[in-house]
Amino acid sequence: MAGIYIHIPFCKQACHYCDFHFSTDTGLKSQMVEMICKELDLQKDYLGGESIIHTVYFGGGTPSLLEEAEIEQILNMVRKHYRLELEELTIEANPDDLHPHKLRELKKMGFDRLSIGIQSFDDRVLRFYNRAHSAQESLTAIDKAQQAGFRKLSIDLMYGFPQEDHALWISDLATAIRLDPGHISSYALTIEPDTALGRWVTKGKFVPASEDFIAEQFEMMQAELGQAGYVQYEISNFGRPGAFAIHNTNYWMGIPYLGIGPSAHSFDGKNRQHNPPNNIKYIKALEKGQLHVEVEELEPVDALNEYLLTSLRTMWGADLDFIKGKYEVDVMKEKAEVIHRLVTQGWLDLKQGRLILTDKGKLLADALALQLFL
Repeated sequence: MAGIYIHIPFCKQACHYCDFHFSTDTGLKSQMVEMICKELDLQKDYLGGESIIHTVYFGGGTPSLLEEAEIEQILNMVRKHYRLELEELTIEANPDDLHPHKLRELKKMGFDRLSIGIQSFDDRVLRFYNRAHSAQESLTAIDKAQQAGFRKLSIDLMYGFPQEDHALWISDLATAIRLDPGHISSYALTIEPDTALGRWVTKGKFVPASEDFIAEQFEMMQAELGQAGYVQYEISNFGRPGAFAIHNTNYWMGIPYLGIGPSAHSFDGKNRQHNPPNNIKYIKALEKGQLHVEVEELEPVDALNEYLLTSLRTMWGADLDFIKGKYEVDVMKEKAEVIHRLVTQGWLDLKQGRLILTDKGKLLADALALQLFL
């Protein structure tokens, strides 16, 4: 079982909070598509003997900026080298790109899941974030996608926008629940240094929300979405049963995947590699028939700690028997004192041989995982 991730590094405009790799200059778009296809060709053996692909995910950036023919060109190269037994074919999209013709063509190409970048249903917030769409376009895009036959929809929401109260977040959650897309990915507004927001904070032009304010909104999200029938199967991801994101879940479970495109990461089951986030260098290397990758060889203890970090973010938690069998480490023995303390304090549960974070523990997932690291 394996997946393929395709990174499309282009956006219409720069969101003020985003530090993902992208460019607003789409002049190299056609050339980039050609080089992505070339990398797929050069990387065809990366997954070893794995010839069957179960998930393909187009992310970015904004992959919905691609023309239908460009998307088909990439998919044809994937089909050339792998047998597709797809459980999920996903593309990220912004609401303003989802016109009826585009949706019909995506459906015709086999896409069965849309991940729509909404962030908020409030126009003032969208303008502040420098998003390219309006709240009305978000509502229209979801309706059009459903009319086009997409049954697997995910929307992105962002919480933690500084306000005097929680009215904005309550309204966004209520709208999302009313629309009922089936899957909601929600992240706190994070201030990254090399972004517009980061520079505004440094200059004193923007004051982020407090950690307590953000934690309160996280807990509100857990309560409201849980009451609406959504399962928090990963820290930032909520889905109705049967609507969980398969591709992303495989990441957290340590299943191998090939990442294609500038800044994309890959995992072959043992080691990681990534393409540096530079469009020009990426294109120039591939024009010469070369891969521009950096390899990270994981020591067994690093792989184990990474498994703890990612698995504890999920509802299934860390499987102690799996760890013992694969890494020959008895975590219950090695970390007995830490586990006892975290369980006693209500941060962690031990259920059927798995370490699982409590709702309270999910607030501090990464910090708690660090305490369990070997």
